[in-house]
Amino acid sequence: MAPRRSSFGPGLVLLLTLLMGGWFLQRGVAQDQSRPADSRLFQEVLDHIADRYVEPVDRDELYEKAIEEVIRHLGDPNTSLLGVEDYENFRIQTEGDYGGVGLEIVERDDFITVVGPLPGTPGARAGIRPGDRIIEVEGESTQGWSVQRAVQVLRGPAGDPVDILVERPGIASPMDFTLTRERIQLRSVSFSALLDDGVGYIPLGLFSETSTEEVRAAADSLRSEGARSLVLDLRGNPGGVLDQGVGIVDLFLERGAEVVETRGQERNQNRTLRTSSEDRFPDIPLVVLVDRGSASASEIVAGALQDHDRALVLGSSTFGKGSVQSLFSLSGGNVLKLTTARWYTPQGRSIERTAEEGPAAPDVDLSGNGDAYAISVTGQYQAPPDTAGRSTVTSVGGRTLYGGGGIVPDLWIPMDTLTTEEQSAVRAIFEEGGRYSVGLFNYSVEFLQREGADNSGFRVTDEDIEALYERLREEGLETDRDTFWTAERFVRYQLESQIALQGWGEWEEFQRRLPHDAPLQRAIELLREADSAADLFTLVSSTTQVGAGN
Repeated sequence: MAPRRSSFGPGLVLLLTLLMGGWFLQRGVAQDQSRPADSRLFQEVLDHIADRYVEPVDRDELYEKAIEEVIRHLGDPNTSLLGVEDYENFRIQTEGDYGGVGLEIVERDDFITVVGPLPGTPGARAGIRPGDRIIEVEGESTQGWSVQRAVQVLRGPAGDPVDILVERPGIASPMDFTLTRERIQLRSVSFSALLDDGVGYIPLGLFSETSTEEVRAAADSLRSEGARSLVLDLRGNPGGVLDQGVGIVDLFLERGAEVVETRGQERNQNRTLRTSSEDRFPDIPLVVLVDRGSASASEIVAGALQDHDRALVLGSSTFGKGSVQSLFSLSGGNVLKLTTARWYTPQGRSIERTAEEGPAAPDVDLSGNGDAYAISVTGQYQAPPDTAGRSTVTSVGGRTLYGGGGIVPDLWIPMDTLTTEEQSAVRAIFEEGGRYSVGLFNYSVEFLQREGADNSGFRVTDEDIEALYERLREEGLETDRDTFWTAERFVRYQLESQIALQGWGEWEEFQRRLPHDAPLQRAIELLREADSAADLFTLVSSTTQVGAGN
């Protein structure tokens, strides 16, 4: 039974209202106002409608719409009824090896919203960003779509294109993207590096079945190379396998420490997950980097390490995806995916961000107010965490932490922002959508073919920027030359990063981005001076508070 939206639901409500409050022909119906609203009453109403309504009504469709309305009434985007085909799509997606575009998505405000693109996938290469709202797929509006329906449509044979229309805050017009589907094979740690002053760097792109093993191996290797501190980068990590999040926290806390608590209506949903081994790296100071694209298991890791004062959390507020879904087999091969619990950090903070609490960061502000937020040279929106009115708890060591959904960092560090004129020009480029991203990729490939694969020390010249503009104009770019050149700093950063990625992989791309990565640079500065986690908190508290960028 595949879920479908229908206008029949409101009509059913109207019909029931007329039956209960208006004039009607009684046929042996006792007007007993005390009858309980139980399953028998529900069945009786549906039977009478199906059998005696003035116009024929399909009984199966009636049941389907009633179920849809019950689920819709919960107001929970993570609860849905999966038909046989929907469940198969869901199963394939969660197993981590499927054909698609590589987007982690949720349903927010009746539309499909991107939590984040998975690294190295078509969605990431095309420039899809956390907070982008997908409003159309193949010309069909996604309003009211479930996540399962969106997944079903976005998946397809490898090599086949899919057209999507995206709304982005601060951009006046929707943006067109054409994504070519690929077989998505998820990986966790693409590389690790020993940076200056003995700082080990581990970027964790997502949580798969091997994440704990990969992070452990990377950290062990870095320590053997001389690392005396670590940075765990969870920026853009949309989450994944829960037990791997617990496993990674287990690497950095003592045995028996609380990692996350789940709370639900059923007793078996109320449980506390704890570490099972000793801190593997007890003498190593740790910084965890997060941003708006950090969600789900990423928030469990950041929240647990922050609550226990084991790591300094640095960056910007996280997404706020902190609920547990259980699958229940139903008749006819259908499956109910039901939210049965929510996650809480060891000190009792809810990770789930509710609709009332609103978005955590401007990159998901869908009110059209994006102009109010600064744009960095990397193209990210910048705004300090909104802590007004949020509940507070204290960490194990007595530090003040903010609750209310998502993880607020201990220290907010923005990327370098552009001037007002530059930001206006970048917004104009954003409006080009996929035309810009595809053209940038194509020019990067041409650059590598022209310059050769041995030139890892390349520099993008003004002539390259102009050649890129001409190439983009040939592919339909509407932005004028003056506007394009006003955004030159942003374009140069994007082009250098794309060439490095396509030519030499993620390590070379990382090196190109490093000078512009203010959060990571600040983490390195702090770790250079700190001999312990306590030293990190002392350094931060002596210079700045949450919400300050310097």
